Amino acid sequence: MPRFSVIVPAYQVQAYLHECLESVLSQSCPDLELIVVDDCSPDACGAIIDEFAARDARVRPVHLPENVGLGRARNVGVAHASGDYLLFLDSDDTLTPDALRSITDRLKETGDPDVLVFDYARTHWTGEAVRNQAALHLTEQGPAPFRLEDRPGLLRLLMVAWNKAYRRDFVERRGFTFPPGYYEDTPWTYPVLMTAESIATLDRVCVHYRQRRQGSILRTTSERHFDVFDQYDRVFAYLDERPELARWRPALFRRMVHHLAIVYARRDRLPRGSHADFMRRARAHYRRYRTPGGPLPLRARVHHVLIRFGLHRTYRTLRLASAAQRGAARASGRLLRGLRSAALGAHYRLQRCLPLRADRAVFAAYGGRGHSCNPGALESAFRDLAPHIRTAWIARPEHHHATPPGPRRLVPGTAAYWTALARSRYLVSNTDFDHRLAKRRGQVLIQTGHGTPLGHIGLDLQERPAAARGRDFARLLKGVDQWDYVLSANRHTTLTHERVHPGRYTTLEYGYPRNDVFRRATAADVTRLRATLGIPEGTVAILYAPTHRDYRRSQRHCLDLQRIVRRLGPRFVVLARAHHAYDAPLTSTCGRVVDVSDHPSVESLCLASDALVTDYSSVMFDYANLDRPIVVLADDWEAYDAARGTYFDLRSFPPGAVARGEDELIDVFATGHWRGSRSTQLRAAFRERFCTYDDGRAAERVVRRVVLGESELPPVLPLGERRPVPSAAAALAREPLTTVPQPAGPAGVIDRL
Repeated sequence: MPRFSVIVPAYQVQAYLHECLESVLSQSCPDLELIVVDDCSPDACGAIIDEFAARDARVRPVHLPENVGLGRARNVGVAHASGDYLLFLDSDDTLTPDALRSITDRLKETGDPDVLVFDYARTHWTGEAVRNQAALHLTEQGPAPFRLEDRPGLLRLLMVAWNKAYRRDFVERRGFTFPPGYYEDTPWTYPVLMTAESIATLDRVCVHYRQRRQGSILRTTSERHFDVFDQYDRVFAYLDERPELARWRPALFRRMVHHLAIVYARRDRLPRGSHADFMRRARAHYRRYRTPGGPLPLRARVHHVLIRFGLHRTYRTLRLASAAQRGAARASGRLLRGLRSAALGAHYRLQRCLPLRADRAVFAAYGGRGHSCNPGALESAFRDLAPHIRTAWIARPEHHHATPPGPRRLVPGTAAYWTALARSRYLVSNTDFDHRLAKRRGQVLIQTGHGTPLGHIGLDLQERPAAARGRDFARLLKGVDQWDYVLSANRHTTLTHERVHPGRYTTLEYGYPRNDVFRRATAADVTRLRATLGIPEGTVAILYAPTHRDYRRSQRHCLDLQRIVRRLGPRFVVLARAHHAYDAPLTSTCGRVVDVSDHPSVESLCLASDALVTDYSSVMFDYANLDRPIVVLADDWEAYDAARGTYFDLRSFPPGAVARGEDELIDVFATGHWRGSRSTQLRAAFRERFCTYDDGRAAERVVRRVVLGESELPPVLPLGERRPVPSAAAALAREPLTTVPQPAGPAGVIDRL
């Protein structure tokens, strides 16, 4: 008996069926049977199913003699199923990697509940992936398993069959089946959730819900959308037969009204001329099943009034008025933006005619984010060493909370912003300023950079279109011509920058100011930072900080962080930080996995952690200054190198242990190689090459040279004389890890260490 029976009905999806079936058969949990029901599809679906069955014994093909529709095809699949749990997957959707393994682990944790609800993401034909907006209902804290009355918010999730796993004996015992017609999920899902004795949730995207440009049922204009009325008749008939479920009538009535309003309002569902008839039937259903409940939000009240009284013409009038209002707002918005842009341009030209202010400096990081990186460290140094200079920080309003009280806050695009760019003597940023900036005589522009380069940058991207993404290299060189000083952390960075950013600037090979904090921090600072992040005392905190991928549109999820902490045991926690280019969290905070993507200071996260796991992010060069363990996850090096290009093979000169996948990464930590002698040797060589000047006084050297005009600067402290910053795991370094039994590591791990 397999653990899972995955049921996939197929009808006219030949273009998507391969990907769907491969996503199931390639799961890391192989304990499954894949029941594929050919619903008498007129295309090549039947042949594709037979091809998969011939090559994999887990595939059980079922060919129907006539087309019966999605619901009845699923029923046929259920009749053939023998697994402990049933999963339904539409044939144009896919399971995410390791989804079944995560479902297996969660089922085991929660004692094999009747129903497990998991998350999904909508994947659009443009390549964009958007996670379910109601996922918050999957993250509620509390005991598990539970019953629906303990978490009624689950009724607000999308009522589909494929975002859940069902215990087969529960389904058979209760006699659940799918009805014919469209919206067949409705009279299945509501009764299942209301009847289940035990429910659990899994806060993980397990299904990619494909949003097809054309061809999907919900995008097909048809009279069959009227089937929604029959489906709700079945839902309420189920309630009428079971008086003990009567308490759910108000909630289901509200969900019905919401659903009917959606079907009515979507232009691509109901045929032309059928809206009035749909509204009449909706009014009849409203009156038949009306059940008073609590207060409604304003938008829901409008829907209830319109459907209750069958106000078809009123509904159309409101829609037309709303569309007209939106059109007028867009037109007036474009006009106002044009006038505002012209006024700001004139203001900037006027300010450039006024004298420079020698006592002003303006700073920015990552095009308007909070006080961070090298500009943030320099801004603090300006205030400490050159207090006569008044500083300002450019940041978008949502990042103002990450700006300390010292500098003046400027919002990009405002009059004050353009005044500061026009009249400040010092301009400091780790990226280019606004391309409309015209640097004046007497202004000093300091380009700090934001990391030692591993991947190609600057002019080297001319032959890398995936990474360049339409970059204007003429504009890039125009910006380079405005630079007066460029900061560098090491010789490798200096030689690379001067070649790929050719210009007349002066390179200041002083180290990176953002790393000064690593030399100044104390053990007390580390303890305080860990406390603010909620890291339990005595645990090993792993900072996971992947870089972005030029060959992907969306953020890449290659690790199951929950599985990693489960395998490593309670002594480990993971701090997950997304790359700043994505402006979105890397994962959700749950248990011993904490998402810290919105934390304003990556340097603080480095100090609070005991080890770094990264792939090809420049944070590894900074983290090496702490002389703490670094593990490189190089699972897609070839793809990254092909898309971006790299300056050296990180696998041949790593700062520590190298893992090629999730299992190897777990093995590196479980066996202690992450902090072993070989890893220490590799890190020492890495630091010798890339951390030469980061001795804690980089910002001081820059200010003394550029602002104070001093020629005698503090000498660089050699690596061997620098005081290490103790990590919280130092006391654990000599203790063996006995969290979980581990198999022998994958071949090659020990050799590469």
